[in-house]
Amino acid sequence: MKGMLMRANEGNYAVMAINCFNIETARAVIDAAASLRAPIIINIVQEHLVNHCDSALIAPIVKHLAQRASVEVALNFDHGADIALVKKALHDGFSSVMMDASRYDLDQNIAITRSIVEFAQTYGASVEGEIGCMGANDGHRTDDDMKTRPQEALRFLKETGVDCLAVSYGSSHGNYPEGYVPKFDFERLKEIKELTHAPLVLHGGSGSGDENIINSVKYGINKINVGCDFMNANTAAIKQHLAEDPDINYWVMMNQVEKESQQIVKHYIELSGSVGKSL
Repeated sequence: MKGMLMRANEGNYAVMAINCFNIETARAVIDAAASLRAPIIINIVQEHLVNHCDSALIAPIVKHLAQRASVEVALNFDHGADIALVKKALHDGFSSVMMDASRYDLDQNIAITRSIVEFAQTYGASVEGEIGCMGANDGHRTDDDMKTRPQEALRFLKETGVDCLAVSYGSSHGNYPEGYVPKFDFERLKEIKELTHAPLVLHGGSGSGDENIINSVKYGINKINVGCDFMNANTAAIKQHLAEDPDINYWVMMNQVEKESQQIVKHYIELSGSVGKSL
């Protein structure tokens, strides 16, 4: 992932990171990226590793899909809060991990994240950190106090050595209410970019609106995380097939859903500016 994001930083575009949890979702995302010759990141969030498919199971699957793909594929542990699980993911073959210690104070966040950066060097893996804090669409959206402070972002980068930095400037995790578009603090994003010149990450890209995504890339975002919109596309496709044919064969349905869910991934790849950017 480090090389992907270095090139994205230099070329002023972003690489999409899509949350997956099994072979069908990972394959759909990789196939969508391959059709547009775009580099792609498979994100696996900690909750899914714990409750559905642990790192020893999912890492070989994504590795084989990546080896067969015609584009670059990275496997990233998204929002790793449990240090033991983060280390296990690296041992099991993840090419990148996000150490999310943003719930701690700045000094602790730096210390914990730096320890993972040092540990990841053994595996030649990249590390993402987070400074500031992301809210969720459960009534606790991101407010001004949670947004990233530019000078703290600079200190965090210097003292941790992370390869990319997730910053908070207005997005939140989860599904927004219908018709709601979050307001992004682009002046804050521009200041962080001008200070750090580092690959920056947008979390909570789902539902943010095309204009916010395009401007985020314009002002320095190089990795965009999308989970809900991709999951929602899968759910919508399943509902449609069941409505049309309640007795549809499960395999037939899942095979079709896997293909149909690629459209939202392609849409975000186009917004990110990464079409044709794979080596």
